[in-house]
Amino acid sequence: MSVIAAFMVPHPPMIVPRIGRGSEEQIAKTVRSYKRVAEEIAYLSPETIIILSPHSVMYSDYFHISPGKRAKGSFAMFRAPEVRFDEEYDTELADRISLLAQERDFPAGEKGERDAALDHGTMVPLWFIRGAYGKDRAASRIVRIGLSGLSLNDHYSFGMLIRDAVEDVGRKTVIVASGDLSHKLKEYGPYGFAPEGPEYDRRIMEVCGRAYFGELLDFDEVFLEKAAECGHRSFVIMAGTMDGKKVRAEALSHQDVTGVGYGICTFYPDGEDAGRHFLDRHLEQLKQQLRRKEQQSDPYVRLARQSLETWILEGRRMKLPKGLPEEMLKMRAGAFVSIHKFGKLRGCIGTIEPVTDCVADEIIRNAVSASTQDPRFDPITKEELEWLEINVDVLGKAEKISSVTQLDVRRYGVIVSAGYRRGLLLPDLDGVDTPAQQVSIALQKAGIREEEPYQMERFEVIRHR
Repeated sequence: MSVIAAFMVPHPPMIVPRIGRGSEEQIAKTVRSYKRVAEEIAYLSPETIIILSPHSVMYSDYFHISPGKRAKGSFAMFRAPEVRFDEEYDTELADRISLLAQERDFPAGEKGERDAALDHGTMVPLWFIRGAYGKDRAASRIVRIGLSGLSLNDHYSFGMLIRDAVEDVGRKTVIVASGDLSHKLKEYGPYGFAPEGPEYDRRIMEVCGRAYFGELLDFDEVFLEKAAECGHRSFVIMAGTMDGKKVRAEALSHQDVTGVGYGICTFYPDGEDAGRHFLDRHLEQLKQQLRRKEQQSDPYVRLARQSLETWILEGRRMKLPKGLPEEMLKMRAGAFVSIHKFGKLRGCIGTIEPVTDCVADEIIRNAVSASTQDPRFDPITKEELEWLEINVDVLGKAEKISSVTQLDVRRYGVIVSAGYRRGLLLPDLDGVDTPAQQVSIALQKAGIREEEPYQMERFEVIRHR
């Protein structure tokens, strides 16, 4: 057996009557669609329901699979402690997913449990599903899986791994991808409004309504953050479980009356389709884009790439090559090397002021540091090299300023300092939209509290891509 169906559902606690106490009537259309999903799952009678929840245990670089034989939970934190759950886990399937991850050196498993209690992203779908089952039917066991801070590609790959594990154990399985849509749809909503909010909801309902899952991988990370979405990574994992399959999809409903998007879709696999290996296609397109960009990069970026590749592949620091532009050999300046993989930062280290004889040496040195010594990340491996995007920022001379009004996030970077503590943020970064935000992030990097006295400097950069 394998994955027989999948469902995209939201998880607003207010939809449970004992919590909503009448307010759930605002989203009656969502309630009706949710009941239909629950009835379909009850009719399918799966042996196991895999629930993908944004509110389960989550790590930046690891997918957590809840361990153990059982788990309990209640809506006590939503003033409804009488609504309780006591669920049995499918330990054989959970163990098989973990073992496959270990065999494939994929960052997922059952380690790192911080809270064994069921989360509301899991319990809201279960409330509807258990209600549809009734008292006289045996309940399906569950597997609860959290999301991660890894790339969308990794989430899709994890879905493919989950599918393989399901097939290995021969389990009749349903996937429930739990997640709200944008949280920024209305000014009166709990999170306010952002134009990316309605745009996200429109796009996600259109993509999922026709099951063209490849487009889930095209959503930009900064756009997702600005839209304040909740469930996108759940939906991507779900999509991965149906890689290479024809899919019959139906969008049942979408509502945004509370300022948060609630979308419900159903998905049924319907045979093989060689044209629906979306991750393979996405990676091939990305590889071609990266090769074109690499061919068009300037000498600064080519030098940074050559430096980190020499270190990673040969274990040595390269010497200054011949044929560099004269300016790179004569100019002294601080320089930052930034490395991205699949749209996410993979390493960034630099020097505020020059510490070598020329900017070329500065780049060689900092490229190695960014790829192997950034404390936020593991060292880059040779298998990752073909997926890296590299930028080099050459810093101009810093000047003291007295107010954030003298900053422009697109033009100037900022340096904050208090005693020996010093923090820097480069200009024109995705997701940094205001000078106040820019200064706040720089203070955090320096370990300086905002109420402390500190000095500010601004600088311009020449960015090489």
